[in-house]
Amino acid sequence: MPDLKTALTMELRQRQTQSLYRYRRVLEGPQGAELQMDGRRILAFCSNDYLGLANHPATRAAFMQGVREYGVGSGAAHLVTGHSRAHHTLEEALAAFVGRPRVLLFSTGYSANLGVISALIGRQDAVFEDRLNHASLLDGGLLAGARFKRYRHRDYQSLEAALTATKARRRLVVTDGVFSMDGALAPLPDLAAVADRFDAWLMVDDAHGLGVLGEEGRGSVAHFGLGMAQAPILVGTLGKALGTFGAFVAGEEALIETLIQQARTYIYTTAPPPAVAVATLASLRLVETESWRRGKLTRLIAQFRQGAAQLGLQLVDSPTPIQPLLVGDAGAAVKLSERLLAQGILVTAIRPPTVPEGSARLRITLTAAHSEAQVARLLESLVQVL
Repeated sequence: MPDLKTALTMELRQRQTQSLYRYRRVLEGPQGAELQMDGRRILAFCSNDYLGLANHPATRAAFMQGVREYGVGSGAAHLVTGHSRAHHTLEEALAAFVGRPRVLLFSTGYSANLGVISALIGRQDAVFEDRLNHASLLDGGLLAGARFKRYRHRDYQSLEAALTATKARRRLVVTDGVFSMDGALAPLPDLAAVADRFDAWLMVDDAHGLGVLGEEGRGSVAHFGLGMAQAPILVGTLGKALGTFGAFVAGEEALIETLIQQARTYIYTTAPPPAVAVATLASLRLVETESWRRGKLTRLIAQFRQGAAQLGLQLVDSPTPIQPLLVGDAGAAVKLSERLLAQGILVTAIRPPTVPEGSARLRITLTAAHSEAQVARLLESLVQVL
């Protein structure tokens, strides 16, 4: 057997030859439509800061006030000495925002999904997941020790067939509200109806819907007019449309108390800095009061899709800020990304295993911080590189 260095170097070289190697880019300033990177200004279309709040003056001021009041670290897990008044106030505000009795903060969306699934199901149970769910949801299902079944993407009839065949004690159906790599919405009303017929619980990860969809940005569940009875487990992240960091789970009192007692990724993780909670509360107020941000984002999405259609570009059918341009081959997607960057535009190439083989793409995302002129520039550049 080769030594560690030799074995890993061989694998890394293989990834490079397959155009699957990943690189980090070093930014030299805050998030925004334009970024400072490698000594130049870059127009970015790959951020999840959908409402342009990550560098908003009110959010920044609240964060600094939080540091003055609470310091820079929480010091411990929530169940030791890490749960501050700032955390508690944010939980209450988020619960009111999504219309649920309780909310529990988690340090990351990944840890929230792993924690919820493992706390609710075990060896006697079964979990049913959309084939294209986020990695954190899939990992949560695999690590829970329950029987694990993936149904066809956005196919409630495939889910129904899988539920028909199970004799599990508990049945948990898990889906993204908005799928992060194609921007498509899950058919939540159909999934909820199927889950109800089979006495299953529906869990929705609304990382990319919260703040963007539904009345006042309450997310994909609200967008479809569903409530807690249809989707009893709601997960949201704070590092996308809300512009800060962390995640939460919303639901009944019994759900939240169960997670406090049993979710290992909550119990054994340091709480987020209280200052982040203070900043998130300020960001949440902007989401609630500045509806023009969602309105502007909707107009930019329409502008981009109309322009792309006129140019004959192959986009996924998405009503969200995520507007992927399908390429197919991983190497071709990387080359297109590099050509755009040469023109001063940053769009990330998404390749397997993040997406299925043969479906590599440019993941274009729009934000309320962009202008119509910047979207027009993106369309002009796409014409040139293609």
